[in-house]
Amino acid sequence: MAHKIILDTDPGIDDAMAIFFAFQSPDIEVLGLTTVYGNVPVTMAAQNALTLCEIAGKDIPVTKGVGMPWVGPESTYAHFVHGEHGFGHIKPEAPKTELDPRSSAQFIVDMARKYPGEITIVAIGPLGNLALALRLEPELPKLVKGVSIMGGAAFVPGNVTPVAEANIWNDAHAAEIVFAADWELTMFGLDVTNFTPFSPAFVEKLEEKNNTLGGFVKESAQFYMDFYSQNREDRVCFFHDAFPIAHLRHPELFELTEGHVRVGTGTLDRGQTVVAPKGTTPSPLWNEANTIKVATKVDHKKLEQLFIDTYAL
Repeated sequence: MAHKIILDTDPGIDDAMAIFFAFQSPDIEVLGLTTVYGNVPVTMAAQNALTLCEIAGKDIPVTKGVGMPWVGPESTYAHFVHGEHGFGHIKPEAPKTELDPRSSAQFIVDMARKYPGEITIVAIGPLGNLALALRLEPELPKLVKGVSIMGGAAFVPGNVTPVAEANIWNDAHAAEIVFAADWELTMFGLDVTNFTPFSPAFVEKLEEKNNTLGGFVKESAQFYMDFYSQNREDRVCFFHDAFPIAHLRHPELFELTEGHVRVGTGTLDRGQTVVAPKGTTPSPLWNEANTIKVATKVDHKKLEQLFIDTYAL
C-alpha cells in the first residue's frame, strides 16, 4: 500500500537526499513539498525545492511557508553546513517552474481535508508550518494519519546547544505546539541519526546507481562532509532527514521507545525535547503531557542498503 506523504522541508543537502529517496520509493506518493526557513531562508528553500523537483522530473506542488520563528527575531541559517545556496558548492540555476500560490500551512490543511486519514506529514525542518496549520484547522490531528519528524534529542546531547537539536531549536514555540497536538507523532532525532554516519563510498554508490539524483547528492555532499569531518579521523556525513521516510517503508529496521514529551522554550533550554519514558515518573506535569514515539536505534547496514537499492530503481 502506498503511503501518501507531504514533505515539509528546508532544502538543505540531507533534505535533497531524503526528497530524492521519497521520489524513488515505489510505495511513497509525495503529494507536495511544503517549504520552511531553516537550513536556508524560506525563499531559497522554496526555490531549492522546485529545483529538486525539476532534477527528478516530478511535477508536484511546491509551496512557500513560514519564514520566521513563532516567537522572536529572524533566525540565523546553516550556510556553514549546507553552503551559500543550500547545496554545498552547487549554485543551482533558477527553476523554470512556479510555486503553488497557497501557503505551506494552507496546502497541508487542504490536502488533509481532501484525503482524510490517509496522509503522513513528514517534517524535516523547523515546525512553523505545522503549528500554523493547526491554527488554521484545529481538527487537523483527526484528519491526518500521523506525523513523522526529523528533529529533537531525547536522550543524547543537542547539536546547536548542549540540549537542543537544530530543527527544534530554530522554532521551539512552534515545536511545543506540534508536540502537544493530539496526533500520532514519531520523532527521529539525534538519538538515532547522529549515530549513523555515511562514508564517501556510500555517496559514490548512490551516484553509481543513479547518475542524475545520486550524482547531485554526491556533489553537494562534499561540502557537507567537509563540515562533519572536522576533528574526526574518518570522512563522513549524516543524512538525518531520510530516516522518517525509511521508517514508513521499513519500520522493522528501527527500535522505538514511547514516552511523554515536553519542549523547552526558555533561554537556556530552548528547543530541548525532554522525553519521560512511560512509567518512569509519578509527576502529573509529565504524565499529563502528550505521548510520542522516539526512534533510538536502527539497523545501519540494512538502512544503507535500502537507500542504495531505492536510488537504483
